[in-house]
Amino acid sequence: MITKELIYQFIVKQKLGVVSTVNSDNKPEASVVGIAVSDRLEIIFDTIKVSRKYQNILLNPNVALVIGWDEEITVQYEGIAEVLGNDNEADGLREIYYKKYPDGRERAATWPGLVHIKVA
Repeated sequence: MITKELIYQFIVKQKLGVVSTVNSDNKPEASVVGIAVSDRLEIIFDTIKVSRKYQNILLNPNVALVIGWDEEITVQYEGIAEVLGNDNEADGLREIYYKKYPDGRERAATWPGLVHIKVA
């Protein structure tokens, strides 16, 4: 039986995922992103505001991710993407991301237009 805990244990071991969005012409686009996951199965990644995925998420926050591919095992994850704000919950999710990607903190401080996205 597949449980949330089993899914979490699988995702937490992964570093990358493919996020799929839909553009303004209703055409699919996909991008590899570095991911982290909360114990509530919220996927966190960063991107820049000029990226296609960011612009697509603003138009349509419904996204799909494929996570994993080693040994042909994957998780397909669908959810609503949301740009993280500046509240305590968002800060906690960013900390989860920074734990997995320590260089993410420097990117956030130095890359213009960098934002963090949560998918739940």
